[in-house]
Amino acid sequence: MLQALRKLVQQVNNAETLDEALRTIVEGVRSAVETDACSIWLRNGDSQQITLMATEGLSRELEKKLVLDSNQGLVGWVAEREEPINLSNAANHPRYHFVKALGEESFDAFLGAPIMHAGKVLGVIVVQHRSRKAFDEEDESIIITASAQLAGVLAYAEVVENEDLQRVGDPSKEKSYKGLASASGIGVGHAVVLSSQKDFRSVPKRKVVDHDAELAAFHNALTQLRAELDKLAVSLEEELNREEVALFDVYARMLDDQAIGGEIVRRIETGDAAEYATARVFEGHVRVFTNMDDEYLRERSADVRDLGMRLLAHLAPSVSERKDLPERCVLVARSLVATHLGQIDHKRIAGLVSLKGSSNSHVAILARAMGIPTVMGCEELQLKDLDGQELIVDGYRGHVILNAKPQIRAHYSEVAAQAAQLTKELRALKNLPARTPDGKRLILMANTGLATDAIQAKEVGAEGAGLYRTEIPFILKERFPSEREQSRIYRQQLIAFAPQPVTMRTLDVGGDKPLNYFPIEEDNPFLGWRGIRISLDHPEIFLGQVRAMMSASEGLDNLKIMLPMIASMQEFDRAEQLIIRAHEEMMADGYDIKLPDIGVMIEVPAAVYLADRLAKRAAFLSVGSNDLIQYLLAVDRNNERVSDVYESYHPAVLNALQHVATAAAKEGKPVSLCGELASDPGAAVLLFAMGYRYLSLNSYALPRVKAVIRQLPFSDMEEMLALTADFDRATELRAFVSAELIKRGVDPLLLSRVTD
Repeated sequence: MLQALRKLVQQVNNAETLDEALRTIVEGVRSAVETDACSIWLRNGDSQQITLMATEGLSRELEKKLVLDSNQGLVGWVAEREEPINLSNAANHPRYHFVKALGEESFDAFLGAPIMHAGKVLGVIVVQHRSRKAFDEEDESIIITASAQLAGVLAYAEVVENEDLQRVGDPSKEKSYKGLASASGIGVGHAVVLSSQKDFRSVPKRKVVDHDAELAAFHNALTQLRAELDKLAVSLEEELNREEVALFDVYARMLDDQAIGGEIVRRIETGDAAEYATARVFEGHVRVFTNMDDEYLRERSADVRDLGMRLLAHLAPSVSERKDLPERCVLVARSLVATHLGQIDHKRIAGLVSLKGSSNSHVAILARAMGIPTVMGCEELQLKDLDGQELIVDGYRGHVILNAKPQIRAHYSEVAAQAAQLTKELRALKNLPARTPDGKRLILMANTGLATDAIQAKEVGAEGAGLYRTEIPFILKERFPSEREQSRIYRQQLIAFAPQPVTMRTLDVGGDKPLNYFPIEEDNPFLGWRGIRISLDHPEIFLGQVRAMMSASEGLDNLKIMLPMIASMQEFDRAEQLIIRAHEEMMADGYDIKLPDIGVMIEVPAAVYLADRLAKRAAFLSVGSNDLIQYLLAVDRNNERVSDVYESYHPAVLNALQHVATAAAKEGKPVSLCGELASDPGAAVLLFAMGYRYLSLNSYALPRVKAVIRQLPFSDMEEMLALTADFDRATELRAFVSAELIKRGVDPLLLSRVTD
C-alpha cells in the first residue's frame, strides 16, 4: 500500500496542471482503497466556499460547478472540524446535504479527511462506498496518509500550475499578495523572473521574438553538453564496463534533432524561450519514464532528468546577460538565493520577492544590509506571465501589489517620499550619541564581515564593531587563509574603527556555514560539529587565528575576542588557555601586545543557565540572538514551513535574555547582543530596559534604533518592559510594543517588522 502511495505522489508531482494532478489523485486513491467513489473538494482561496474539483464515481458533470458553503454538508463539516470523519450511514447524519445531480444517494459509507498545508485547510478528500459498513482503520490510515503526502503537492500545483482556479484572473486588474516583511522600504519596478532551477517547473514561462538568437543559444548549449558527456565518458572508462559507458552516447543521441532536441527546437520556433522550451520538453519525458511499470525503465527517469538539468545549466543565461532588463528591476524567484543579488547592478534593483523562504534567510539579511525592499514567503504570487509587469514591493508590511491603481500607486509614492525624508533626518544623527532624553546611554555598534561593512558602519556612526565575523575570509577562500593573510585582513577592520573596539568572533563554521575545502557531512549540522567545537578539535587552526588577531592589533589595542557556541565551562577554560598561550608565545617573540578581553557568546540554552558562572570568568557576555532563538524554540529559521514559529518576542526568549542581563550585572560585566533582534527598534527598547548597554546590529538599522532611543525617556522603556510580563503570546506582545512606541510619538516607519 505504501508503495502505491509513493507512486501516486510521484505521479502527482509530475502532473503539468492542477486538473491532471487531481484526476490522478481520485483515480489512484479510489483504486488503493478499493472503494466506489473518491472526490476532491478545494477551498476557493481564502473564502468560506468549497468546490468539487474532481471525482471518480460521482457525477463529473458537476466538477468545478458544485460549490458549497463551509457550513454545508459533511464535506463542510470535515473542513470545519479539521479532522477525519468516518460514517457508516451518511444520509442519516444531521449535516448531510443532498445534491440530486451528484449521484451519491446510493452511497452509505462516508470517509472524509482534510487536506492541510501550513496550518490551513486547502480542501477535503472523500471516499464513499455503497455498503453500510464504516471504513476500517486501515482505510482511514490510507486516506490520512494520502492527504498528508498530497497536501504539499496540491499547494504547489494550485499556486504554480492552476489553470482553472487561476487567481490571476484579468491581468489588467490590481492584485495584492501577502508575504513576510523582510527588508523595509518601498520599491516600484518591473518584474524580472529568475529561475532557481531546482526542478523543471521552476523555470518561468517567457516568450521571445528573436527566434534565431534563441536557437543559436540552444545549439551552443547542446555543443557544450555533448562535450561534457564525452569528457565524463572518457573519465569513467576505467571504472565502468563498455555497456555502461555506451549510455553516455545514448544520452547524447537523445539530444539529436530526431529526438528531444527536435522537440525543443520546434517549441523555440513557436516563440518559447530556449530554457522554458527545454524545461517543458524534458518534464514531459521524465513523466513518461516515471509512470512506466518496468522498474529498469522507470529508474531511467532520473537519468533523463539529470540530462535536462545539465542542459539547462549550460543554457539558462545569467540575468545580467538579458538585453531587455528594465531600469528598475524587481527580482522575483520561487526561491531567492544570495547569488541572485550578484546578477544585476544593485542600483537597478528596486525590490526583491521570493515565493519561498523566511525573513531570517541569508538573502533577506543581505537585502536589509543593502537597503533593498524585500518580501519573502509570498506563496500566492504566480510566476506565470509575471515577467515584465510592474510590481510594488511594500517591505514595511510584506505586501506585493501587481497592476496598482493610480490612487494606490500615488499612496506608495507618498510613503516612499516620507521614507526618503526620514532617511535624510536619520543621516543627521550620525555624530550624535544614542542617549535618551533623561540621560541614559546606549552604545550602538555594527556587525561586520567584509571591508566594505566597516565603511558603511562608519558612515552611519557606529561606535565600533560588536561582531566581526572572521569566517567570512575563510568562506571566500578556496583554502585555509594563512596566518599572515588573516592578520592583514583583521588589521583593516581594527584600523577602520580605532580607537573604538572591534570584537572578533573566532571561527564559526559548520551548520549553515560550510567550507568547501573542509567538508562536514552530518545528519543534523546545527546540533553537530560547529563553532568552538571545531576550533578546540583543531588547535592548530585556532592558535593561528588568534595569533593573527593579536598581531593585527599591535599598536592599536582595540581588539576583543569572542568565543562562539560555548556550552560548558570546560570549553571556555580550554579556549582561554590556548589564547593565553598564544599571547605568551608572541610576547616571547618580541611582540608588544595587550592581552585582549575574552568574551563568550550566549547562543545555546546551556550558556543561558551558565551565564552567572560565565560572567565570573569572561570579560564580557554577548548574546547571539539568531541562534539562541533558534535553539530555544527548536526551529530552523530558514525553513518556511516553521518560520512563523521563529518569534523573537516569544516570552521564553525574553525571559532568557533578562536572565543573561541580570547575571552579567550581578558580576559587573558588560553584556551586549548581536543579531537580527538588535535591529528591531521595539526589541532594542526592551533590551535597553533589561540592562543591555551595547547592541551590535546591521548598519542599515542603526540610525532607526538610534532615533527611537533618542526620542524615548528611559523611564518609559522600563515601564514598557514591566508591562510585557502580562503577555503570554508573542504576536500580542509585539503589537503592544509597537502601539506603545507610536503612542509615545515614534514614527511608525521606524518600526517596520523586518527582523523575524
